[in-house]
Amino acid sequence: MPAERDTDRHDDLVDGRDESPAERADRNWSEVLQELRVMQTGTQILTGFLLALAFQPAFAELDARQRGVYLTLVVLSALSSIIALAPVALHRMLFRQRAKQHVVAYGHAALVTALITVSVLLIGVVGFLFDVVVDVDAGVLAAVMLALVIVILWVAAPLILRIRARTEVRS
Repeated sequence: MPAERDTDRHDDLVDGRDESPAERADRNWSEVLQELRVMQTGTQILTGFLLALAFQPAFAELDARQRGVYLTLVVLSALSSIIALAPVALHRMLFRQRAKQHVVAYGHAALVTALITVSVLLIGVVGFLFDVVVDVDAGVLAAVMLALVIVILWVAAPLILRIRARTEVRS
C-alpha cells in the first residue's frame, strides 16, 4: 500500500489536488455518474425514437434488410443502456463494502464500452434513416461521414489533447 500511496501523492503533485485515495475515488465516482447521466439521457431519447418507428405507417414499407438493420439498432440501443447502467448496478451490489476504487474502475470501463456502443448505434441510426429516406448509397455515405466525425471528436482530438497535457507536465 505505501507504493500506491506514493503514486497517489505523485498524482496529487501533478494535478495540484491534495486528496486521499478515498477522496479521489469519491470525486472520480461523481464524475462517472455525471457522464452516465449525459449518456443515458441521449440513449433513452434515441431508444424511444427507435421504438416509435415501428408504429409508424411507413414502417410496413421497409424491406427485409431494412427491418434487420432496424432490429439490430434496437438491440444496440438496449445494450448501450444496459452497459451504461452497469456501474450503477455494481455500486448497489458493493454499497458500503469499501470498494469505491473498484466501482470507479468498473464504471470507467463500462462507460468507454458504452461510448463505443453508442457510437455504433448513432452511426447505424443515421445510416438507416438516410437509407429509408433517400437510398442505400446515401445511407452508407452518411454513416461513413458520421463515423469520421466521431473518430475525430471522440478519439483523435482527445488523444491529441492527452499527449499535449503529458508534454506540458514534463516541461
